[in-house]
Amino acid sequence: MIEKAQTRIPVKLHRNVALVTTEDAVLAEELLAHKKLAENIVGRLSDRVLLIRAGRVEAVVQELRRMGHTPQVL
Repeated sequence: MIEKAQTRIPVKLHRNVALVTTEDAVLAEELLAHKKLAENIVGRLSDRVLLIRAGRVEAVVQELRRMGHTPQVL
């Protein structure tokens, strides 16, 4: 009988954050480099997904619009 090795997958739980998904990784880097936006970004979930601080979504959306982007809010 072959014993199956139990593997643990590390999981990180994020609470009270919103997600911003960008079209590509370059745009995500641009947003991280932007001073007004960077203070509201608490982390990165992937190369295209940014975590936004709780209660700051509207400020981020307004800044994205000011920069000429057209964010979709779900």
